[in-house]
Amino acid sequence: MLKKWLSKFTLFHLILIAAMAALGVAVKPVVSTLAHVVTGPLFIPGGAVAGGIYMLFPVLAASLTGARGAGALCGLCQGLLAMALGMAGSQGALSPLIYTLPGLAIDVMFLALARKEPNLPACCFAALLANVVGTVSMNFVVFSLPLIPLLLGLCAAALSGGLGGAAAWGITKQLRGWGIVK
Repeated sequence: MLKKWLSKFTLFHLILIAAMAALGVAVKPVVSTLAHVVTGPLFIPGGAVAGGIYMLFPVLAASLTGARGAGALCGLCQGLLAMALGMAGSQGALSPLIYTLPGLAIDVMFLALARKEPNLPACCFAALLANVVGTVSMNFVVFSLPLIPLLLGLCAAALSGGLGGAAAWGITKQLRGWGIVK
């Protein structure tokens, strides 16, 4: 079944998904550190704010390939990469699951909002939902925040996720305009 699902992706799609996963894992430590510096005094989880930046990469994987399941595959690759590089952090062996859940959320939003072509609302809502799902899953696995900080974190996650999705749409539109992807 896995082989059948993976056979739907072209080699170009798989390379693009792997590249987006690697870029997402590469920028996460820098962006996350900066976000923690800014949000630390505000009692807002820094990862919720930084998530808008690194959730744009699985959204890019889904929007550039147009393939169903690209978000989840990108998330799974990110989780495996994070573990392999020793960047799993406090989620440990649950990294593949915690990274894949937002990817699944991206795929669901693209299925619902991007019928034939990716569009701005699909990218924005996909990244928004992915960042909220990532924040909730990290809260359950690691943080167990009280209600008020969790709600603040979810609001920050929604805002930064939506902005990250808009950035992903801009990049997708530009790359399609240049003819790099179809």
